[in-house]
Amino acid sequence: MPVVDFVHNSATIVAHKKRGEHMPQIRPIRDLRNTAEISELCHSSEEPIFITKNGYGDMVIMSMKTYEQNMALVDIYEKLAVAERQIQKGELLDGDSVFADLKAKHAS
Repeated sequence: MPVVDFVHNSATIVAHKKRGEHMPQIRPIRDLRNTAEISELCHSSEEPIFITKNGYGDMVIMSMKTYEQNMALVDIYEKLAVAERQIQKGELLDGDSVFADLKAKHAS
């Protein structure tokens, strides 16, 4: 599985587990005219809102907080994917030597 698919699928799974399984918010594009309502919905639901145009998915909107949380999850999953590849290649470091190096580097 490519890293991008792994990251996307993993973030989706975590997001669903975090909020519990339920139906996503889907709104027609005409609802964007009421900016205050859409903004309140984005902040209160803490999840992406799917916008449709002529019955088809067109875009996704979310609050900045939700976006930042999702990007943090993507970053974590990307790092985990890199670590998994390193483990598979046998690119491991000894924990004791890593901590000894850190202690020597940052000791006063």
